[in-house]
Amino acid sequence: MLLWKAPPRILSINMDGRWIKNFNDIATTDARKNGLKIIESGLDAIDTEKVILNSIRLENNTLTVKDLRFNLNDFKNVKVVGFGKAACKAALTLESILGSKIKDGAVIGLDKVTCDYVETYQGNHPLPTIANVEASRHIFEISKNSDENDLVIVIVSGGGSALLCWPEKEYEQGQRLYKEFLRCGGTIQDLNTIRKHISMMKGGGLAKVLYPATVVGLIFSDVPGPHYDCVASGPTYKDASTVSEAENISEKFGLGNFEFLETPKDDSYFEKVHNVVLTSNLAALEAMSTKALELGFKPWIISSEIYDTPETIIEKFSLAAKQNSAVFAGGETCLKVNHNGGSGGRNLFLGMKGMFSFPKDSLFISFASDGMDNGPSAGAIIDAPTRERLEKSGLNIDDFIERYDPQSLFDKIDSLIFTGPTNANVSDLMMLLRQDK
Repeated sequence: MLLWKAPPRILSINMDGRWIKNFNDIATTDARKNGLKIIESGLDAIDTEKVILNSIRLENNTLTVKDLRFNLNDFKNVKVVGFGKAACKAALTLESILGSKIKDGAVIGLDKVTCDYVETYQGNHPLPTIANVEASRHIFEISKNSDENDLVIVIVSGGGSALLCWPEKEYEQGQRLYKEFLRCGGTIQDLNTIRKHISMMKGGGLAKVLYPATVVGLIFSDVPGPHYDCVASGPTYKDASTVSEAENISEKFGLGNFEFLETPKDDSYFEKVHNVVLTSNLAALEAMSTKALELGFKPWIISSEIYDTPETIIEKFSLAAKQNSAVFAGGETCLKVNHNGGSGGRNLFLGMKGMFSFPKDSLFISFASDGMDNGPSAGAIIDAPTRERLEKSGLNIDDFIERYDPQSLFDKIDSLIFTGPTNANVSDLMMLLRQDK
């Protein structure tokens, strides 16, 4: 994960059914057309608006959330709070279902939208800022003022660990933690354990603040595998970790000193909390597999929770790829960044590292499901035309690897994929295609 400061953005809307904005420019071969169509099928499957409309409905004053039913006559107020990359789009869609039944609400995401009943905030990610704190203050106040007569819908999505930031001292600690953690090579579980213990709302803290209201957590998971209590560092889940564990992780990786708080352990805070997983990377991977089968490939999902070094991921894909196959995985590349200065993110870096290591007759794409791989692009295409452009350019790929600068490399050889913000986030998605010779 390389540092990149995002420009101000407004909600990106898919108007023409085409997620990839530069599809026609880069779909220059049959293999590329197939690969890009497969990617778009995955993005369709995790579209926040579609996910909500397929999972939530209101009939005769009964709110149905998947298999759960809530009679709104039993509640005085319905409130909505939320955080993460899907939060603003989700709030807008919930308003289309609940309308004026929503009495109060506040959410923070990366995109500013206009809602009638829910206040939306644009925050910063991955480094929290004072804007995140102010939005989180509003979320905290709404939550604190809820009681047993309230139904509170909580939108929990990827990116929420940075966007939800309360109390104010978490802001400074969160910035320092993120910068130090990039250099240490720890796991996302290690990072989230510390995040939970420097916050009043992560690690079940929000459930405690909301108690005794009835809570429905809508989980848009960006976490590899079924570890839903880790999404946004688990504000509505009971946390099993302790301050002692957080201290040990900080000491192990030399992260410095933090003011640790214990997460709520009393079961009573969670008795009226109903967490519902609405989507995860499995939805995208299954949709991509279905599309690949339609296009004549033999699909294979090797993992929905991959978390390996670039070298290991490249090896796994290369070994799995047979002729006429489509190999998929979801998760993250484990990348230890030793110095600043480059641009782009782990998807682009993985593609750059695998430039000459994947089978020569294959097409590989690793892309950020939120559309922003720590930069303006979602990912890049690695195939024979990409390598040909690189060789003709005279650029030294090792220099870009050394500088952690994949965005610049792929920009120079016109291999980037642009979607803009997708208002969704289910981890990174990876694909390797090999067509018949």
